[in-house]
Amino acid sequence: MSVDLATVKRVARLARIAVSDDEAARMESELNGILGFVEQLSEVNVDGVEPMTSVTPMLMKKRVDAVTDGNKADDIVANAPNSDRNFFLVPKVVE
Repeated sequence: MSVDLATVKRVARLARIAVSDDEAARMESELNGILGFVEQLSEVNVDGVEPMTSVTPMLMKKRVDAVTDGNKADDIVANAPNSDRNFFLVPKVVE
């Protein structure tokens, strides 16, 4: 894939970035270099390679996937002007 000057200007316009003609020409070569590097990476064989979170082996810290209310209902309504059974009480507004 290759980027031309019109594409660089269009992307800059979509991103709402003011780009002069000189800057667009420089960006064209830089973006083509980046895309060339990405194409090189796609040629690497990664079959059988496990995803890694770090370069050193480690176990991921995991928590139990359980739904809880956090056991903080009393703390949450502690500063409320009015509450009843851990619910906020608000005045009725009728217009």
